[in-house]
Amino acid sequence: MAALAAVSLSLCAIAPPVARAGNGNGNGNSTDPAIPVGALTAFPIIVQPGTHPKLTWNITYPSSVKDVVEVDDNSITPKEPLCATIRVLGAGVTVGSGKSYSFVPTEAKVSYNGGSYEQVFYGTNDDVKPNKVVFYKDMTQGETLRFGGRYYYNGSWGPYFTSQSGTDNVRTLVNGDIPPTTNPMHTAPTLESFIKPYLDAEGRVKIGPMDVIVFMELTHYDSQKSDQGYDLQDMVLLVTFGCKNNNGHGNNADGVDSSNPGNAPKEDSDPTVDDENK
Repeated sequence: MAALAAVSLSLCAIAPPVARAGNGNGNGNSTDPAIPVGALTAFPIIVQPGTHPKLTWNITYPSSVKDVVEVDDNSITPKEPLCATIRVLGAGVTVGSGKSYSFVPTEAKVSYNGGSYEQVFYGTNDDVKPNKVVFYKDMTQGETLRFGGRYYYNGSWGPYFTSQSGTDNVRTLVNGDIPPTTNPMHTAPTLESFIKPYLDAEGRVKIGPMDVIVFMELTHYDSQKSDQGYDLQDMVLLVTFGCKNNNGHGNNADGVDSSNPGNAPKEDSDPTVDDENK
């Protein structure tokens, strides 16, 4: 618990667990295989005795976000043109103790390609809608996403931490990583319900192969890592990388465009709108 004035401030959220997000299809369902999958074809299909058909394997391997995105401790940089979406998984700073507490407004910000930090969420955990996209950006190679957050209480803002603060208060992790807390997050008594679906039994991050999760600690400084309250649960974002930027093959806003239809499988939802300019 973090002391704030005469009360205790900590992360407490009562949002129910949510489904794991996907890997870029935008509907929360992963289309990427968890294990290699494929098909075996033979030619010719009918063979004469003593002859041998030609066998061809078509194998799809699981992709990893680090194949296409550089992820360091606190920022994300695509290695190729990709689109990125951000969802808020939890914003649970509270004031109070035990069963008597109330949520505190919390702010999440995003900096795109070195620009100023812009607000993408402000509210309490009651306002969180995990399936709602709060930020979308078509990104090119070398452009960077950074993150920041803070809480608002008793008429003033708490400490403001960003990816560029030089502290461990904003962390970006991928599937299989272990959150950098002294007290293991998955066994902490303060573990919130909205975090549980994103950690496995060993405390490792459990997200989609094209996802990056952003943990923020807003009530403690990183010098307080040994404190149980330093649990990186004060603001949690999920960044999903999916579709590539439009490259003339119709992969844009509605999957096709009248000015450049390419090979997309969909109908143009509005032929009067040039999606490539959106």
